[in-house]
Amino acid sequence: MPNTNIKKLRVQLSQIEAFMPHFRAVNTSVSKVSVGWQLDHSLKVINGVFNTMANSNPKHYKRNFNLSRIILFSLNYIPRGNAKSPKIVVPPNTILEKDLEKQLHTAKRLLDGIGTLDEAHHFKHFIFGTLSKKQTLRFLRLHTHHHLKIIGDILK
Repeated sequence: MPNTNIKKLRVQLSQIEAFMPHFRAVNTSVSKVSVGWQLDHSLKVINGVFNTMANSNPKHYKRNFNLSRIILFSLNYIPRGNAKSPKIVVPPNTILEKDLEKQLHTAKRLLDGIGTLDEAHHFKHFIFGTLSKKQTLRFLRLHTHHHLKIIGDILK
């Protein structure tokens, strides 16, 4: 039986899919970037993190204390406008619906395989430090929720 984080990520991927027809929408009072940018970024993060975690060596995982992670994970919240995305997850200037669909398909496939990974598979986040599989899934839920909320506000 899939864990709660995996179930919630599946729901979030369905929400991403539902927002795809609105990928061109912009509301500069909410965000400088379009719904498509938010979707593309979210999918790039999900796919990149899944791939990094899958390729990590569980033997190299070490728990680490990280106050930012503890606070934000406890609050279940990522504040807006405080972090700069790494270049690898910044969307291109032109976002195409077919590219979003391809990334969504990849995310669904990767999520299906995530349950087979050891708990010590990990991901190193530039702010939150080294995250276990469970923490990584929690981060992805928080991050995706953050961008889905922005999309919802853009479309209001």
